[in-house]
Formats: sequence, structure tokens, C-alpha cells
Amino acid sequence: MCARAPLAARPLRERHGQVRAAVWRSSAPPYRLPSKRARLAGAPRERDMPPDGVGAIQMSQGPMMRGSAVPPARSRPGSDRAVTVAASNPRSPGGGGGDDRSNTAIITRTKPRTKRPSLYRVLLLNDDYTPMEFVVHVVERFFNKSHEDAYQIMMHVHHNGVGECGVFTYEVAETKVTQVMDFARKHQHPLQCVMEKK
Repeated sequence: MCARAPLAARPLRERHGQVRAAVWRSSAPPYRLPSKRARLAGAPRERDMPPDGVGAIQMSQGPMMRGSAVPPARSRPGSDRAVTVAASNPRSPGGGGGDDRSNTAIITRTKPRTKRPSLYRVLLLNDDYTPMEFVVHVVERFFNKSHEDAYQIMMHVHHNGVGECGVFTYEVAETKVTQVMDFARKHQHPLQCVMEKK
């Protein structure tokens, strides 16, 4: 059985091949193979980090040759998300030649989620004084409905006492209600328009 020379005494090409082999032999495949300098330094570069939306990824690295300190937490420029990098040092002070495949780093990032706005239904209420043609005109003008759709909504209001003209966010629904009420008062009709949360 032939004894091999220590890693530092081997030619650079052989060392480079072992570092690459150690990277590909890890339990989880890396997102992107780090550059040679990053593999030798033991910390991934920012452009080697996974894209947005990736929760936790296990990346393998080469041995840490220039120190045993764990890289600090960093964040990308212009980003409010922090990236935490934790690496283990295979070469403990008392240990003799650890396994290069045990080097792993876990990268976690939190992605802020935007909340969907609440939706509100805009409703027309039936009364005994507002003409049907005026209600059809209001629905066509303020809710962008065709004449047939406006007529169906008006008939629904007439038979059931209330009819839905549309579903909007709070600000848009409030504006529609105000526009309809002002238009009805301007033409001296007691048409009522309200909004309710869906």
C-alpha cells in the first residue's frame, strides 16, 4: 500500500481536483460551484448565493485553509434581508486530518410577504322613486358595464332590494360610492349606494 503525500505537498492540479471532488461528493449538491478562491477561502461569494425565494440550501465548500473563524453574517447591498452563513472547521486543533466532505454551510433568508388588500362589494339599494333608466345609466357610467349587464343589475336591485355592482379595494369602493351618491343627489334622486366587506 502506497502512502500519499500530504495535501499541501501535492502539486496544485492534484489539490484542485481533490477540492472539486470533495465539493461534488457532499450529501447535498451545491447550488452553484464557488470559484477557486472562494473554495480555498471557505466562504461563498455573494454572486454564488442562491436567488431570492430560496429558503434554506445546504452548500458544500472546500477546506478552510486561511483561518478557522466562521464567516460573519452578511447582507447584499440594497437588500433588507440578512444572509447567515455558518461553516464548520474540519481541522480541529487536536484532530489529525479530518474528512473534507464535512464542510457545509447553511444559507437562510427571509422573504417579506405582502398582504393582499381587503375587498369590498359596492351595492345599490332599491327605492320607490328612482327611475329604472337612471339606475341603468349610473351602472353603465360608474361601473363600466354594458347596457345588458347594467339592465340585469337594475332588475336584480328591483326584485331583490339590493344588487352588487362590483368588488373593489377599499379606496376604489369608497370613491365609487361617493360618485354615485353625488350624481344621484345632483339629479335629485334618492338612490342609495353602500359598500360592505366581502
